[in-house]
Amino acid sequence: MDPKKKWTVWAMYFSATGTTAQVVRCVAHGLSAALDAPVRELNFTPASERKTPPAFTESDLVVCGLPTYAGRLPNLLLPYLKSVQGGGAWAIPVVLYGNRNYDDSLIELRDILQADGFYTLAAGAFVGQHAFSDTLAAGRPNEEDLALADELACRAAEKLLEGARPGEPVAVRGQSPLRPYYQPRDRAGAPIDIRKVKPKVGEGCTKCGWCALVCPMDAINPADVREVPGVCIKCNACVKGCPEHARYFDDAGYLYHRDELEAQYGGARNMPELFL
Repeated sequence: MDPKKKWTVWAMYFSATGTTAQVVRCVAHGLSAALDAPVRELNFTPASERKTPPAFTESDLVVCGLPTYAGRLPNLLLPYLKSVQGGGAWAIPVVLYGNRNYDDSLIELRDILQADGFYTLAAGAFVGQHAFSDTLAAGRPNEEDLALADELACRAAEKLLEGARPGEPVAVRGQSPLRPYYQPRDRAGAPIDIRKVKPKVGEGCTKCGWCALVCPMDAINPADVREVPGVCIKCNACVKGCPEHARYFDDAGYLYHRDELEAQYGGARNMPELFL
């Protein structure tokens, strides 16, 4: 790399409950310090921010982060991701998962970024508190996780300073062709389908409209927050952030799946994986 080259580091992320944002920002600011480069932020969590996909250039270094949904990227975000213009920029794909497994989400993100015209320099898979649960991976990412995010930034910056050149995509864990989305099942082995499940509103609701404001899919009717006419992706932004704790899910399949995740993976302590 030309030591005189001026970079702009981007923290680009979808983060309904804030965990992905923590990691992406940490990596971006670590790169900023190592490369003496400014940081800009592109938070495409709000639906309004996904109307005009960005276009990057060769002077950009983009840390792009998304949560893992059932072992893959959230399918409703794929059209936006595939319309981003890489323009020869370097990218660092990052995914977060709720302590079960990130399966093929990282390789999926890497391949989308490569197809967009990015060159992938490094990558990381990190653990964040599961969107469905108050206990599964609670408190993650923690200080240890963020220290590894900073390590990812430092090592990626070293690659650039040592003269990294575009070539093969960064090697990550995952399968290609991509596996189907993870399918939860009940004790009899029957599939549990929660795609159409939507959150309910309890008596404590004050109709403040906060849930409609933070819903990344604009699924909640702001005029009557009891109505959810749009598609709910179960990100739990409305549930976890409701100031009155009035939002909840009561679907039996959803609750069974949540309880099984907590029972099977609550005792594990998965650690971040870095790829360079």
